[in-house]
Amino acid sequence: MEKVVSLCKRRGFVFPGSEIYGGLANSWDFGHAGTELFNNIGSLWWKKFVQERDDVVGIRGPVIMNPKVWEASGHLKNFTDPLVECKVCHQRLRADQTDELKAHAETHPPAGGEKVEWTKPKNFNLLFKTFIGPVEDAAATAYLRGELAQTMFTDFKLMAEATRKKLPFGIAQIGKAFRNEITTGNFIFRTKEFTIAEVEYFVRPGEEDKYFNEWADFMEKFLTENCKLKTENLRRYEHSKESLAHYSKGTIDIEYKFPWGQGEGSSAAGGGIASWGELMGLASRTDYDLKNHEKLSGRNLKYRDPDTGDEFLPFVVEPTAGLERLMLAVLLDGYHEEKDRVVLKLDPRLAPYKAAVFPLLANKPQLVELAREIYDDLRRHFMVDWDDRGNIGKRYYSQDEIGTPFCITVDFDSLKDQTVTVRDRDTMQQERVRAVDLAMYLEDRLK
Repeated sequence: MEKVVSLCKRRGFVFPGSEIYGGLANSWDFGHAGTELFNNIGSLWWKKFVQERDDVVGIRGPVIMNPKVWEASGHLKNFTDPLVECKVCHQRLRADQTDELKAHAETHPPAGGEKVEWTKPKNFNLLFKTFIGPVEDAAATAYLRGELAQTMFTDFKLMAEATRKKLPFGIAQIGKAFRNEITTGNFIFRTKEFTIAEVEYFVRPGEEDKYFNEWADFMEKFLTENCKLKTENLRRYEHSKESLAHYSKGTIDIEYKFPWGQGEGSSAAGGGIASWGELMGLASRTDYDLKNHEKLSGRNLKYRDPDTGDEFLPFVVEPTAGLERLMLAVLLDGYHEEKDRVVLKLDPRLAPYKAAVFPLLANKPQLVELAREIYDDLRRHFMVDWDDRGNIGKRYYSQDEIGTPFCITVDFDSLKDQTVTVRDRDTMQQERVRAVDLAMYLEDRLK
């Protein structure tokens, strides 16, 4: 994990946020490579969960909604974590995070010998509170959304009418959510501000279990076949009734074996400690949300069957993913140390750069000119990097660490026959390719 964090900072994936002012706990900025990787993961999710399906449509909702939304959804009352406070140093932690409590007891206090004592657990609401307008009073109170789902519920009927979709169908969204987490940490795994990719899939009552199982398989296939995560690093975890969210009748997580902690199911992996952590979730939300929004708003949110005329509130199956967590898993799974290099073996579709272009010698104007022509042509089609620093070997290994699938070198033979050397990241094998064929060559291999 430390090696991946170091690589992320060194190669422009992830930096500590506000670092020049000492940072802010668990606030992270994505550099260019990180932004490209993150966007590629989000685009791949949208392609598979929306574009390639004819039963899912997209929506984009606001971060701040009418406060009554969160009253109806139950988040003002139930969206809480149990909070305890150390009576000695006053650090606050979640009462249900046994690993963090144990670690605190082992490391505190640094001196003095006081025994750790905790206050009784108190429920702590996770919604971030804000105010609308110039006066900060109860009437102006609003909240940053703690989940994306409510837009899909409040707009369900509008979306059904506008898109003419029949049940079953889903509404998808990618966007920011905010939770005032008591315990954050493990790099970008748990933060107060994060990005969710989510579908609310509306079905007839009684059919939710069928579609729940179908979505579980679909999600797992996305992780293994599209994100190329190793199957041995994934598992399904079914939540007990006691741990279910207030809106759920059943939830499973698809978990990834992260290299930290000693949580449930932890095991030694690669000489370190591994702990399972949620990567994607799947909840069966029944008609809880639509029913409560219909009651509080006084608006009819029932679905009208176009064939029979029957009206009813659909049940909902909710597949969801945290994109920062998914990005972290992709980085961890792709990280490889070989004899004399470090390489990120990312799926080419996810790689920040699809290719990098080098002039063999940066002090030879003819080589630089031809290489720039090739670079300018390719970046009309792909995200391409330019590198003319140091010797060619160092440039190769720099691109290996970023995960660039192909490196293109313009040499003196290129001036004669208009061919270039293309090096494969994973095999390190090289072949000569005509410069005019490069775009087609890369397009074919990036598929």
